Amino acid sequence: MRVRPFFEAAGVWDEALLGDRHAWFFAVLELLRPRVRRLDDFVTLSNYFFTTDGLQYDPAAVDTHLRRVPGMSEHLAALDAAWADLATFDPLSIETSLRAAADVRGVKAATLIHAVRVALTGKTVSPGLFEVVALLGRERTHARLAVVRRMISTPRA
Repeated sequence: MRVRPFFEAAGVWDEALLGDRHAWFFAVLELLRPRVRRLDDFVTLSNYFFTTDGLQYDPAAVDTHLRRVPGMSEHLAALDAAWADLATFDPLSIETSLRAAADVRGVKAATLIHAVRVALTGKTVSPGLFEVVALLGRERTHARLAVVRRMISTPRA
């Protein structure tokens, strides 16, 4: 595997990526493939899939897509609850649920899409959001939405 040395150098390699997590790892690589120019780009572009001790957020993205949108914490809470109820946590179910939540809450789907992208990746750009959410999984998605909700509910210093 040609990308392994780059993941090892970044300190995120785990033998499970070729074992129990093989299918997940290759799905992440396949999702990123269209955006990659060099092999080390896989590591740079996938950091939010491997981060477990705190995601780095683009402050401008947080301000624009999370803090400036009235009621965003509540929107994210409603979306999180809707995703918790999904029987299948796959891209189509995730997208359908997000669009339904946006309709119910009276916001544009794009508003939630941008907010969720920032909440889960820390950035304004990523591969397809619904695929990212599915690959992150229900538990990690819930945890990151909770972190962001606390972050935007706390007054800035």
